[in-house]
Amino acid sequence: MLFRQEDSSWVAEIPAIPGCYALMPTRKAALDELTNVFEMIANEYREKGLPLPRNTAQIKGRRS
Repeated sequence: MLFRQEDSSWVAEIPAIPGCYALMPTRKAALDELTNVFEMIANEYREKGLPLPRNTAQIKGRRS
């Protein structure tokens, strides 16, 4: 999920994974940082022998 905040910063997140989000000044920076955060969290899950949470969220809204 990617969205712009009122202060024009960008938030990128994977809602199904706790703590998997990035807040950055540009869309690209937010997506790049989210990739880094996801890889770090995925490694932690792997090391603990746990599966990543499945995404069960359903997003509703208008497309721009």
